[in-house]
Amino acid sequence: MPELPSPPVRSLGDLGQTVRRLRQRDGLRAVRIAEQSGRSRDLLHRLESGRDVTTSALLDILQAMGCVLRIEKAGLPTLQEMRQRFAADDDGAPD
Repeated sequence: MPELPSPPVRSLGDLGQTVRRLRQRDGLRAVRIAEQSGRSRDLLHRLESGRDVTTSALLDILQAMGCVLRIEKAGLPTLQEMRQRFAADDDGAPD
């Protein structure tokens, strides 16, 4: 299956969305990933929900999915990323 461009991961929420998107894209069931990683399905759910998990748990999940973690120098966020980041802060009230 061709690789899809992956948006940058700048938060735990971004990380969780990326893990879920990749798992679903590859048709991997949460139960199977949990079994193969030696981690609980609840832990995978916490990760995919953007909650904090240990680094070793993250690496176990990624390995079970056939994925690796790549770290690169951060560039400036795109306009779309900035809109998404601050959309929750915009309550419509004047400053």
